[in-house]
Amino acid sequence: MLSYDELTAPERALWNAFPEGRRVDVRTGVPENDRVAGGGRWGPERTVRASVIAALLLGANTPQPGTVARLGLAGARISGRLDLAGAQVAHALWLEDCWFEEGVDLLGASTQSIAMVGCRVPGVEAGVIRVEGRLDLRRSHLEGGSASPFHRRVTALSLINAQVSGVVNLNGAELTAPGRWALSAGGLVAEGGVYCQHGFVAHGEIRLMGAQLPGGLHMRGARLTGPGPSGVALALDNAAASTLDFSDGFTANGTVRLRGTRISDNLTFEGAFLNGPPDGAGPSLVAMLMQAVDFDFTLARPPSGIVDLRGAQVSYLHDSDRSWPEVVELDGFVYGSIKVDEDGERREAVGRRDSVARRVAWVRRGPDYNPQPYEQLADWYRKAGHDDDARRVLLAKQRHRRRTLPRAARVWGHLLDATVGYGYRPWLAGVWLLSLTLLGTLTFGAHSPTPAKRGEGAPFQPLVYTLDLLIPIGGLGQRTAWYWPNGGLQGLAYLLIAFGWVLTTAVIAGVTRALQKN
Repeated sequence: MLSYDELTAPERALWNAFPEGRRVDVRTGVPENDRVAGGGRWGPERTVRASVIAALLLGANTPQPGTVARLGLAGARISGRLDLAGAQVAHALWLEDCWFEEGVDLLGASTQSIAMVGCRVPGVEAGVIRVEGRLDLRRSHLEGGSASPFHRRVTALSLINAQVSGVVNLNGAELTAPGRWALSAGGLVAEGGVYCQHGFVAHGEIRLMGAQLPGGLHMRGARLTGPGPSGVALALDNAAASTLDFSDGFTANGTVRLRGTRISDNLTFEGAFLNGPPDGAGPSLVAMLMQAVDFDFTLARPPSGIVDLRGAQVSYLHDSDRSWPEVVELDGFVYGSIKVDEDGERREAVGRRDSVARRVAWVRRGPDYNPQPYEQLADWYRKAGHDDDARRVLLAKQRHRRRTLPRAARVWGHLLDATVGYGYRPWLAGVWLLSLTLLGTLTFGAHSPTPAKRGEGAPFQPLVYTLDLLIPIGGLGQRTAWYWPNGGLQGLAYLLIAFGWVLTTAVIAGVTRALQKN
């Protein structure tokens, strides 16, 4: 148990100020002497033992009636380890521009608001903490620390399964744990959201898997570098948030992973840089089964790695020419509307002159043939009232599918494409029929055929004779009544009969395929 006589001058000042909630500031006022990076050189006149801070927070100096006790300290060197693991802390803690010799252990504690602003701390362990208020770590530099003296240094900040009723404020902070976890916060519940803006930097992986963030995750302009062995810069698998803001120069040198993440409002990457893992071997964005209302993917430049949106669902998609890499996984991706960003303006993508060509090229960025992206794109055009564009997309789907078929099936596919456009261009059959009819009428009309039975049958009519050859069903009486001794003309007749069967079969197959939407 600490006694007052054992305290140093700055500790006595803190002891006396605590019951009245006054803040103790031991800074010199000289900027070069007050830089936290040089806190290791601060002497006894600026040193406070961590055990004194813990004792005050745990009730060593009882507050007077009518006052609100809180601990406020600025510009101090904190010696020893601040250990409040499992503690019930009824007082707010405010530390500003302090330099910690050792890490901070808040594992399993229940506390009021905690602020360590502009501090240098070798690791904060706050797993399973319960904070009635905010957790404020603005401008602080947290380095990979250890949860206990028996654990190796791994995480700069641990908030695993923590619950914070207010905000988690990491604006301007720097978390350093290269090749490891800069922030481990799986299962975090932050009612007021998590803020990592205004110069936030993380050297190491940010892990928020399964986090509940009603106030959202805000990382405007944040820089994530030095991912772990997995190549992941940010992992938000199965998290739930009102909004995810990765805009305004947000940079991720590693994979951003949003598998199964549910965003009730806005997901934005406007002006972001998704560089993927440094070795280029991993994807830039993995958002499989992600759900969002508004998905803004107007990046500052195309991602360096794959973008995986398989099974994702969004109501509104915003993209631009800088949004997509060479490979995009779109199988199962569902969207209700697409808008493009051009010259700083958002415009409807449907109805534009090159809309179908651009969108089909987008779908074909997938590594393999999958029908669903084409069907989804066609459905979007159809719902927008552009049925012709929808048919063009479905025709492109059949042409892409044809590349995956055996040779014989590809030949038949080319025939269907040339004759009826797989059923999406039935007017092609009319063009072929008209051309062949004209060819037969002119050729047969310039020659005299031989009657099958002299003096019997209707007079020879070149047009009717040609139609009788081309139409395989029924008969007009000309084909059986006349023949050609000339081998060339007889060969033309056989050719027209064959074309008639091919055209009829192609029309039936193409229309059936279109109706079935295969």
